[in-house]
Amino acid sequence: MKKNLYHFITGVFLTLTVSAMIFPVSSFAAKKRLAFSGGPDGGTFQYFSNTISIRLSKNLDNVEVSNMASAGSVENLRRVNSGDADFGIVYSGDLFLGRNGKLVNDTRKYTKVYAMAYLYGSPGHMIVLDGSGVNMVKDLAGKRVAVGPAGSGAAASAQRFLTTLGLWDKITPEYIGYNQGASSLGDKLIDALWVFAGYPNSSVIQAASSNKIVILNLKEEAAAAGFFDEYPFYSDITIPAGTYSGVDHDVLSFQDSALWVTGEHVSAEDVYNALNDVFSEKGLAYMLTVTKAAKWMNVADGNRGIVTPLHPGAIKFWTEKGLKFTPAQKEK
Repeated sequence: MKKNLYHFITGVFLTLTVSAMIFPVSSFAAKKRLAFSGGPDGGTFQYFSNTISIRLSKNLDNVEVSNMASAGSVENLRRVNSGDADFGIVYSGDLFLGRNGKLVNDTRKYTKVYAMAYLYGSPGHMIVLDGSGVNMVKDLAGKRVAVGPAGSGAAASAQRFLTTLGLWDKITPEYIGYNQGASSLGDKLIDALWVFAGYPNSSVIQAASSNKIVILNLKEEAAAAGFFDEYPFYSDITIPAGTYSGVDHDVLSFQDSALWVTGEHVSAEDVYNALNDVFSEKGLAYMLTVTKAAKWMNVADGNRGIVTPLHPGAIKFWTEKGLKFTPAQKEK
């Protein structure tokens, strides 16, 4: 009996030993689950968040990143600040205003959100149908304008811009997503479609493929109204002629910087490793295969357009890349 028990115990010990050799303890460790809050379907945010989530889940040991649909920038800011999301994409303007308690109808200060990297410039597109009689932004008075989902960065930027021009209270805002907006424009359920996203944008392409469209110039009216003075995180940008079908002239607009952000609760190691993978040569090449907007991503511009503090893990990464920081970017 004792002999049989001895052989049984010995057999169990050998089995466990061999298993440990074949399957190291680390392989049994639960993966750390992180959430990346992106944007609405058809928006550039969603392309970036989904692509980065897939890549990090594949390349980082013991980390799994899930992509979350979102209304956009402002919702991402709130999710990351509360810890409901670990990563997000937020416009530099929303991050700045949110940190200082100056978001529209929201005086809360979102101080637990930190920048990681500049992704791309996001210009405003104000799209109308050709022959609509709307030739300038001021002609939108009395019109129905799709401004993006409620809580999105698109809607927030539209409200800032049109309020500065004295138009916000003179339009009827429709809080719908880009894809629905493009269809509604073609069906003449709305008079104008506002898209605040990197170009070329799929929803604008959709609108241009089904209709003859006009994209209004925004820069001159914005400058004349003092928009750039009031919101210094916006800068002018030109959407080149030919970017969209039928739009054969340069469009003078303004842009905000779309930033990859993270929460105070995320470790410096996870932030550093995420940046190290995505901003590697292979990582940048991979991003470009998914969205053309990723052409703006590069190491030299890693902290471009950021006017708020960076996460310590990001400070470490960009310091190693030789970047310099403004006092606002290093302020804790």
